Amino acid sequence: MNPTTLGVLLVAFVATLVRSAFGFGEALIAVPLLALFLPVTVAAPVAVLLSITIAAVVVAQDWQKIYLRSTGWLVGFTLLGIPLGLLLLTRVHEDAVKAALALLLLAFSGYSLIGGTPPELRRDSRRWLAGCGFCAGVLGGAYGMNGPPLMIYGAMRRWSAQHFRATLQAYFLPASLLGMAGYYFAGLWVPPVTRYYFISLPVVLPTIFLGRWLNHRMRGDAFLRYVHVGLICIGLALLAQAV
Repeated sequence: MNPTTLGVLLVAFVATLVRSAFGFGEALIAVPLLALFLPVTVAAPVAVLLSITIAAVVVAQDWQKIYLRSTGWLVGFTLLGIPLGLLLLTRVHEDAVKAALALLLLAFSGYSLIGGTPPELRRDSRRWLAGCGFCAGVLGGAYGMNGPPLMIYGAMRRWSAQHFRATLQAYFLPASLLGMAGYYFAGLWVPPVTRYYFISLPVVLPTIFLGRWLNHRMRGDAFLRYVHVGLICIGLALLAQAV
């Protein structure tokens, strides 16, 4: 057990626990911390393989808690947004887009945490599904950052912790598969990626079940506070990158 392997296992444990418990958030942990031990070209594909594994297990565990209609619309509009995201990646200043997104997240979740009442959607809204799905595609295509618009939609729909976790994984599973296909065709799925992925599995698989246990003990307003705290963390991280 050399220091690199130990570091990879520790990062895999923390990232998996966060993702399995809350349904999101491992993007803030996995790639930046794995990159401390591995080249980024290895760290990023390993993180995506772990994301696929977590999403697949969660979908198998709790498929009955997935809002399939919401997921279908979000994935569909995401596909429409990806080309614009790729265009932004090459034509627009990256820091300006990150700063704008950061301010939006900080305003939305900061307002909610200090006692404000954000918009509530009592049923699926085609307009909000289109907007959040499309924005997720734009951000995913540009920066690999699909999550924030989906989290905003789930918060407005007041999804329970269990529905939030399962529905987001049903979205992330096809998105991560497409991402891994991209790495494969770009020649980035190299033997070290496969090796570190398989080394991580004995830690990742039981941690998914631990995260599920924690998730099923989260209720109502407390879980929504976690969501907003997560959005604020993402916003602060983006703002730090932008400045």
